[in-house]
Amino acid sequence: MRTLQIACACTLAMASMSAKAEEFPAKPIKMLVGFSAGGSTDAIARLYASKLGEVLKTTVIVENRAGGSQLIAIRGLMSAPADGYTLFLASASAMSQGPGVRTDLPYDPQKDFTPIALVGTTQGAIVASPTLPVNSIGELVQYAKKHPDSLNYGSSGIGSASHLQTEYMLNVAGIKMTHIPYKADSEIMTAMAEGSVQIGISPLQGALPVIQSGRVRILAVTGSHRLESLPKVQALSEVADVPGLAAMDPYTYYALMGPKGMPAALVQKINAAVNEVSKMPQTVKNMHAQLYEPATGSPDDLRSFIAHDLDKWRTFSHKVKLD
Repeated sequence: MRTLQIACACTLAMASMSAKAEEFPAKPIKMLVGFSAGGSTDAIARLYASKLGEVLKTTVIVENRAGGSQLIAIRGLMSAPADGYTLFLASASAMSQGPGVRTDLPYDPQKDFTPIALVGTTQGAIVASPTLPVNSIGELVQYAKKHPDSLNYGSSGIGSASHLQTEYMLNVAGIKMTHIPYKADSEIMTAMAEGSVQIGISPLQGALPVIQSGRVRILAVTGSHRLESLPKVQALSEVADVPGLAAMDPYTYYALMGPKGMPAALVQKINAAVNEVSKMPQTVKNMHAQLYEPATGSPDDLRSFIAHDLDKWRTFSHKVKLD
Protein backbone atom coordinates (compact mmCIF):
# COMPACT_ATOMS: atom_id res chain seq x y z
CA MET A 1 0.00 0.00 0.00
CA ARG A 2 2.78 2.43 0.95
CA THR A 3 4.57 1.75 -2.36
CA LEU A 4 1.33 2.51 -4.20
CA GLN A 5 0.90 5.75 -2.23
CA ILE A 6 4.42 6.88 -3.08
CA ALA A 7 3.91 6.03 -6.75
CA CYS A 8 0.64 7.99 -6.80
CA ALA A 9 2.30 10.95 -5.08
CA CYS A 10 5.12 10.97 -7.64
CA THR A 11 2.63 10.76 -10.49
CA LEU A 12 0.64 13.67 -9.08
CA ALA A 13 3.81 15.73 -8.59
CA MET A 14 4.91 15.11 -12.17
CA ALA A 15 1.44 15.98 -13.44
CA SER A 16 1.51 19.19 -11.40
CA MET A 17 4.90 20.20 -12.82
CA SER A 18 3.71 19.43 -16.34
CA ALA A 19 0.60 21.54 -15.80
CA LYS A 20 2.70 24.42 -14.49
CA ALA A 21 4.93 24.22 -17.56
CA GLU A 22 1.85 24.31 -19.80
CA GLU A 23 0.53 27.38 -17.96
CA PHE A 24 3.90 29.15 -18.06
CA PRO A 25 4.27 32.05 -18.45
CA ALA A 26 1.45 33.66 -16.51
CA LYS A 27 3.34 36.88 -15.77
CA PRO A 28 6.42 38.82 -17.02
CA ILE A 29 9.85 37.18 -16.91
CA LYS A 30 12.99 38.89 -15.59
CA MET A 31 16.28 38.34 -17.39
CA LEU A 32 19.19 39.37 -15.16
CA VAL A 33 22.40 40.71 -16.71
CA GLY A 34 25.59 41.15 -14.70
CA PHE A 35 26.78 44.16 -16.68
CA SER A 36 25.66 47.73 -17.28
CA ALA A 37 23.30 48.69 -20.09
CA GLY A 38 25.02 49.23 -23.43
CA GLY A 39 27.57 46.41 -23.20
CA SER A 40 27.80 43.30 -25.35
CA THR A 41 25.96 41.00 -22.91
CA ASP A 42 23.23 43.60 -22.46
CA ALA A 43 22.80 43.92 -26.24
CA ILE A 44 22.23 40.18 -26.64
CA ALA A 45 19.91 40.11 -23.62
CA ARG A 46 17.70 42.83 -25.08
CA LEU A 47 17.54 41.17 -28.49
CA TYR A 48 16.56 37.81 -27.01
CA ALA A 49 14.22 39.34 -24.43
CA SER A 50 12.23 41.01 -27.19
CA LYS A 51 11.99 37.87 -29.33
CA LEU A 52 11.36 35.52 -26.39
CA GLY A 53 8.50 37.76 -25.37
CA GLU A 54 6.97 37.22 -28.81
CA VAL A 55 7.42 33.44 -28.70
CA LEU A 56 6.24 32.98 -25.10
CA LYS A 57 3.53 35.66 -25.40
CA THR A 58 4.65 37.64 -22.38
CA THR A 59 6.98 40.49 -21.48
CA VAL A 60 10.63 39.68 -20.81
CA ILE A 61 12.29 42.47 -18.84
CA VAL A 62 16.07 42.90 -18.87
CA GLU A 63 17.32 43.87 -15.43
CA ASN A 64 20.92 45.09 -15.23
CA ARG A 65 22.64 44.20 -11.95
CA ALA A 66 26.19 45.19 -12.71
CA GLY A 67 29.18 44.64 -10.48
CA GLY A 68 31.21 42.07 -8.61
CA SER A 69 32.21 40.07 -11.71
CA GLN A 70 28.49 39.31 -12.26
CA LEU A 71 28.08 38.26 -8.61
CA ILE A 72 25.26 40.72 -7.93
CA ALA A 73 23.18 39.19 -10.72
CA ILE A 74 24.21 35.67 -9.71
CA ARG A 75 23.07 36.21 -6.12
CA GLY A 76 19.78 37.51 -7.48
CA LEU A 77 19.33 34.32 -9.46
CA MET A 78 20.31 32.05 -6.57
CA SER A 79 17.74 33.67 -4.27
CA ALA A 80 14.92 33.46 -6.84
CA PRO A 81 12.25 30.72 -6.96
CA ALA A 82 12.88 27.96 -9.52
CA ASP A 83 9.71 28.87 -11.41
CA GLY A 84 11.20 30.25 -14.63
CA TYR A 85 10.30 33.87 -13.94
CA THR A 86 13.87 34.87 -13.07
CA LEU A 87 16.60 33.94 -15.55
CA PHE A 88 20.22 35.01 -15.97
CA LEU A 89 22.11 35.66 -19.19
CA ALA A 90 25.60 34.63 -18.13
CA SER A 91 28.89 35.02 -19.96
CA ALA A 92 31.85 32.64 -19.94
CA SER A 93 33.66 34.56 -17.21
CA ALA A 94 30.84 33.71 -14.77
CA MET A 95 30.21 30.11 -15.80
CA SER A 96 33.63 28.63 -16.56
CA GLN A 97 36.54 31.04 -16.93
CA GLY A 98 36.29 32.63 -13.48
CA PRO A 99 35.19 29.48 -11.62
CA GLY A 100 37.95 27.53 -13.35
CA VAL A 101 40.76 29.67 -11.95
CA ARG A 102 39.29 31.01 -8.70
CA THR A 103 38.56 29.22 -5.44
CA ASP A 104 36.88 32.13 -3.64
CA LEU A 105 33.61 32.30 -5.57
CA PRO A 106 30.44 31.69 -3.52
CA TYR A 107 28.86 29.40 -6.11
CA ASP A 108 29.47 26.25 -8.14
CA PRO A 109 28.43 26.73 -11.78
CA GLN A 110 27.67 23.02 -12.16
CA LYS A 111 25.57 22.63 -9.00
CA ASP A 112 23.92 25.95 -8.20
CA PHE A 113 22.09 26.71 -11.47
CA THR A 114 19.88 25.09 -14.09
CA PRO A 115 21.38 25.26 -17.60
CA ILE A 116 18.70 26.20 -20.13
CA ALA A 117 20.22 27.17 -23.48
CA LEU A 118 23.42 28.33 -25.13
CA VAL A 119 22.53 31.61 -26.82
CA GLY A 120 25.67 32.50 -28.75
CA THR A 121 29.44 32.83 -28.97
CA THR A 122 31.84 35.50 -30.15
CA GLN A 123 35.45 35.84 -31.21
CA GLY A 124 37.99 38.21 -29.72
CA ALA A 125 40.50 40.54 -31.34
CA ILE A 126 44.16 40.58 -30.30
CA VAL A 127 45.22 44.16 -30.83
CA ALA A 128 48.38 46.21 -30.39
CA SER A 129 49.20 49.85 -29.90
CA PRO A 130 50.38 51.44 -33.18
CA THR A 131 53.57 52.38 -31.31
CA LEU A 132 54.53 48.69 -31.05
CA PRO A 133 56.48 47.50 -34.14
CA VAL A 134 54.65 44.19 -34.68
CA ASN A 135 52.04 43.12 -37.23
CA SER A 136 51.31 39.50 -36.28
CA ILE A 137 51.29 37.10 -33.33
CA GLY A 138 54.56 35.59 -34.54
CA GLU A 139 56.22 39.02 -34.58
CA LEU A 140 54.79 39.81 -31.15
CA VAL A 141 56.27 36.64 -29.67
CA GLN A 142 59.67 37.35 -31.23
CA TYR A 143 59.63 40.94 -29.99
CA ALA A 144 58.64 39.91 -26.46
CA LYS A 145 61.46 37.36 -26.29
CA LYS A 146 64.01 39.90 -27.54
CA HIS A 147 62.75 42.55 -25.10
CA PRO A 148 61.85 40.64 -21.91
CA ASP A 149 59.87 42.47 -19.21
CA SER A 150 59.27 45.44 -21.51
CA LEU A 151 55.66 44.85 -22.57
CA ASN A 152 52.33 45.29 -20.85
CA TYR A 153 48.75 44.34 -21.61
CA GLY A 154 45.41 45.72 -20.54
CA SER A 155 42.30 43.85 -19.42
CA SER A 156 38.77 44.78 -18.39
CA GLY A 157 39.47 43.59 -14.84
CA ILE A 158 41.00 40.79 -12.80
CA GLY A 159 39.31 37.51 -13.70
CA SER A 160 37.68 38.95 -16.82
CA ALA A 161 37.72 37.15 -20.18
CA SER A 162 40.33 39.57 -21.50
CA HIS A 163 42.57 38.92 -18.48
CA LEU A 164 42.32 35.13 -18.55
CA GLN A 165 42.53 34.77 -22.32
CA THR A 166 45.63 36.98 -22.48
CA GLU A 167 47.33 35.01 -19.71
CA TYR A 168 46.46 31.83 -21.60
CA MET A 169 48.04 33.22 -24.78
CA LEU A 170 51.18 34.36 -22.96
CA ASN A 171 51.64 30.97 -21.33
CA VAL A 172 51.23 29.06 -24.59
CA ALA A 173 53.63 31.45 -26.35
CA GLY A 174 56.19 31.33 -23.53
CA ILE A 175 56.34 35.10 -22.99
CA LYS A 176 55.56 37.51 -20.15
CA MET A 177 53.88 40.90 -19.92
CA THR A 178 52.82 43.18 -17.08
CA HIS A 179 49.07 43.16 -16.44
CA ILE A 180 47.24 46.50 -16.21
CA PRO A 181 43.58 46.00 -15.23
CA TYR A 182 40.92 48.51 -16.26
CA LYS A 183 37.16 48.55 -15.71
CA ALA A 184 35.97 48.19 -19.30
CA ASP A 185 37.16 47.03 -22.72
CA SER A 186 36.67 50.55 -24.08
CA GLU A 187 39.27 51.84 -21.62
CA ILE A 188 41.81 49.33 -22.96
CA MET A 189 41.24 50.55 -26.52
CA THR A 190 41.71 54.18 -25.45
CA ALA A 191 44.90 53.36 -23.54
CA MET A 192 46.34 51.45 -26.51
CA ALA A 193 45.49 54.25 -28.92
CA GLU A 194 47.33 56.64 -26.60
CA GLY A 195 50.31 54.27 -26.30
CA SER A 196 50.20 53.66 -22.53
CA VAL A 197 49.12 50.04 -23.08
CA GLN A 198 50.71 47.88 -25.76
CA ILE A 199 48.58 44.72 -26.07
CA GLY A 200 44.97 43.80 -25.40
CA ILE A 201 42.31 41.23 -26.23
CA SER A 202 38.79 42.54 -26.62
CA PRO A 203 35.43 41.36 -27.92
CA LEU A 204 35.24 42.16 -31.62
CA GLN A 205 32.12 44.24 -31.13
CA GLY A 206 33.98 46.98 -29.26
CA ALA A 207 37.35 46.59 -30.95
CA LEU A 208 36.31 46.70 -34.61
CA PRO A 209 35.47 50.44 -34.84
CA VAL A 210 38.79 51.34 -33.20
CA ILE A 211 40.64 48.94 -35.51
CA GLN A 212 38.94 50.36 -38.59
CA SER A 213 39.79 53.90 -37.51
CA GLY A 214 43.49 52.96 -37.42
CA ARG A 215 43.88 53.87 -33.75
CA VAL A 216 45.00 50.32 -32.88
CA ARG A 217 46.48 47.49 -34.95
CA ILE A 218 44.89 44.04 -35.06
CA LEU A 219 47.24 41.04 -34.95
CA ALA A 220 44.75 38.14 -35.06
CA VAL A 221 41.25 37.02 -34.15
CA THR A 222 40.54 34.15 -31.78
CA GLY A 223 38.85 31.06 -33.12
CA SER A 224 39.09 28.77 -36.11
CA HIS A 225 38.15 31.09 -38.95
CA ARG A 226 38.81 34.54 -40.34
CA LEU A 227 36.17 37.25 -40.33
CA GLU A 228 34.46 38.37 -43.52
CA SER A 229 34.96 41.96 -42.38
CA LEU A 230 38.72 41.37 -41.79
CA PRO A 231 39.68 38.79 -44.43
CA LYS A 232 43.43 39.51 -44.26
CA VAL A 233 43.66 39.00 -40.50
CA GLN A 234 44.77 35.56 -39.31
CA ALA A 235 42.71 33.39 -36.98
CA LEU A 236 44.72 31.96 -34.08
CA SER A 237 44.23 28.45 -35.45
CA GLU A 238 46.42 29.52 -38.40
CA VAL A 239 49.38 30.67 -36.29
CA ALA A 240 51.62 27.67 -36.96
CA ASP A 241 54.68 29.02 -35.12
CA VAL A 242 52.72 29.21 -31.83
CA PRO A 243 50.74 25.94 -31.57
CA GLY A 244 47.99 25.66 -28.99
CA LEU A 245 46.34 29.04 -29.50
CA ALA A 246 43.26 27.49 -31.13
CA ALA A 247 42.11 26.53 -27.62
CA MET A 248 41.21 30.19 -27.05
CA ASP A 249 37.94 29.55 -28.91
CA PRO A 250 35.38 30.79 -28.10
CA TYR A 251 36.60 34.06 -26.66
CA THR A 252 33.39 34.13 -24.70
CA TYR A 253 29.89 32.69 -24.82
CA TYR A 254 26.46 33.65 -23.56
CA ALA A 255 24.22 31.15 -21.77
CA LEU A 256 20.72 31.40 -20.35
CA MET A 257 20.66 29.98 -16.83
CA GLY A 258 17.88 29.44 -14.31
CA PRO A 259 17.81 28.90 -10.54
CA LYS A 260 18.74 25.48 -9.22
CA GLY A 261 15.98 22.88 -9.28
CA MET A 262 13.80 24.06 -12.16
CA PRO A 263 11.32 21.39 -13.37
CA ALA A 264 12.50 19.61 -16.52
CA ALA A 265 9.30 20.36 -18.44
CA LEU A 266 9.70 24.07 -17.75
CA VAL A 267 13.36 24.02 -18.78
CA GLN A 268 12.46 22.29 -22.04
CA LYS A 269 9.76 24.86 -22.78
CA ILE A 270 12.12 27.81 -22.33
CA ASN A 271 14.90 25.99 -24.21
CA ALA A 272 12.59 25.41 -27.18
CA ALA A 273 11.66 29.10 -27.18
CA VAL A 274 15.32 30.19 -27.13
CA ASN A 275 16.15 27.82 -29.99
CA GLU A 276 13.22 29.20 -31.97
CA VAL A 277 14.52 32.74 -31.45
CA SER A 278 18.07 31.73 -32.45
CA LYS A 279 16.79 30.33 -35.74
CA MET A 280 14.77 33.42 -36.68
CA PRO A 281 16.26 35.11 -39.79
CA GLN A 282 16.08 38.51 -38.07
CA THR A 283 17.94 37.18 -35.03
CA VAL A 284 20.65 35.62 -37.19
CA LYS A 285 20.97 38.86 -39.16
CA ASN A 286 21.19 41.01 -36.03
CA MET A 287 23.64 38.67 -34.29
CA HIS A 288 25.92 38.46 -37.32
CA ALA A 289 25.79 42.24 -37.77
CA GLN A 290 27.15 42.54 -34.23
CA LEU A 291 29.73 39.76 -34.84
CA TYR A 292 28.02 37.15 -32.67
CA GLU A 293 27.25 33.58 -33.72
CA PRO A 294 23.80 32.44 -32.53
CA ALA A 295 23.62 28.95 -31.06
CA THR A 296 21.02 26.23 -30.59
CA GLY A 297 21.00 23.04 -28.56
CA SER A 298 19.54 21.21 -25.58
CA PRO A 299 20.04 21.93 -21.87
CA ASP A 300 22.33 18.88 -21.76
CA ASP A 301 24.37 20.34 -24.62
CA LEU A 302 24.89 23.51 -22.57
CA ARG A 303 25.76 21.49 -19.47
CA SER A 304 28.45 19.63 -21.44
CA PHE A 305 29.69 22.84 -23.07
CA ILE A 306 30.20 24.51 -19.69
CA ALA A 307 31.83 21.39 -18.22
CA HIS A 308 34.33 21.21 -21.09
CA ASP A 309 35.31 24.88 -20.81
CA LEU A 310 35.44 24.68 -17.02
CA ASP A 311 37.79 21.70 -17.21
CA LYS A 312 40.07 23.62 -19.58
CA TRP A 313 40.36 26.55 -17.19
CA ARG A 314 40.77 24.35 -14.11
CA THR A 315 43.64 22.55 -15.82
CA PHE A 316 45.19 25.91 -16.62
CA SER A 317 44.46 27.50 -13.24
CA HIS A 318 47.84 26.84 -11.63
CA LYS A 319 49.50 28.85 -14.43
CA VAL A 320 47.27 31.94 -14.26
CA LYS A 321 48.17 35.01 -12.21
CA LEU A 322 45.15 36.81 -10.82
CA ASP A 323 46.91 39.93 -9.59
